[in-house]
Amino acid sequence: MSLPAGRPTVRALQPSLIRKLSNSAIGKTDVIPLWFGEPDKPTPEFIRQAAKDAIDEGQTFYQPNLGILELRQALAHYQNGLYGTALTAENIGVTPSGMTALAVALQCVVAEGAAVVLPSPVWPNLPAAAEILGAEVLRVSLRPRCDAWRLDLDELFDACPKNTGALLINSPNNPTGWMLENDEQRQIIEFCRERDIWLIADEVYNRIVYDRDCAPSFADKVTEDDKYLIVNSFSKSWAMTGWRLGWLTAPKSLIGTLAAVAEFNFSCIFAPTQIAGITALKEGEDFVRASMGRYLAARDMVVSRFAELPRVTLPLPSAAFYAFFSVDGVTDSYAFAERVLHECGVGLAPGAAFGPQGEGYLRLCFAAEPPLLDRALTQMQPLLE
Repeated sequence: MSLPAGRPTVRALQPSLIRKLSNSAIGKTDVIPLWFGEPDKPTPEFIRQAAKDAIDEGQTFYQPNLGILELRQALAHYQNGLYGTALTAENIGVTPSGMTALAVALQCVVAEGAAVVLPSPVWPNLPAAAEILGAEVLRVSLRPRCDAWRLDLDELFDACPKNTGALLINSPNNPTGWMLENDEQRQIIEFCRERDIWLIADEVYNRIVYDRDCAPSFADKVTEDDKYLIVNSFSKSWAMTGWRLGWLTAPKSLIGTLAAVAEFNFSCIFAPTQIAGITALKEGEDFVRASMGRYLAARDMVVSRFAELPRVTLPLPSAAFYAFFSVDGVTDSYAFAERVLHECGVGLAPGAAFGPQGEGYLRLCFAAEPPLLDRALTQMQPLLE
């Protein structure tokens, strides 16, 4: 007797190739892990202490669905400071992780059978979250041109069929480091208005950018009449990946819907985690800026070292903390990542994990201390040569 296997849509989901590869190295203490997208430093002590104090104060009870008011107000204030917007707490919904923010956003606006169009390569959780809902995912290729990744907006717009429910845009992009500019964002918003399409923008890496304080955002270009949801997270900017704390920015008219969907997904977020988030927003700017100096130095190290290897091509990442590079002759990125793991002792993410457009590439997270990064590059060099 066979056991039921669940919905066909869910059965068809492919496991993460990044997790598959990293799981194969469980127990190996000599592997340099550059496959996951997280800083190698722990969360700053002042943020950790705020959570500890909240626990000691007994703040362990249920909280409002979309977050405590002080955190929502702090998030509105933070974004207003970055982008000159006039957001209020009524535009903000707090979630347990940016991933949950994405899932909730899609649940709110995408119907089964609708098309979701997104640029790719892209973090695999984005298309998977839409596929779980029964949406049709359509990918538009990012392409390396003039030593940087580019998106053809005409190609993006032409790819949207009549049943398009949402454009899902991840900028700054994981894994490529590609980033939309302000004029491109305006064109995308205008297209969504004309076609009555929801815009879902993943801006999790908006503070990890190398030529300005923050990446361009859709937040200062939309109005209360627009159909938009902006996803963000505490994970990357404040080294809080394990805390699982994110947020959504949305029109005030959608907040009631978000609260209802939140109730039936996660109910609420642990209060000490939210208090840690408030502390990060209010006291963490020096940490964000120091981290950017560290990531810039790391990016430049990787770019310089790879430039010495004729087989390696690395389009310059404008943002995020990844080197998404190709190696001449490599067509099976998972098999090559296995070789890097077993022969060099370095864990990389295979490009195929980020969709068909990523095949032939590998992703290296360079949010690591210089000695560790230098050792990883040195150990890989014979194989890359």
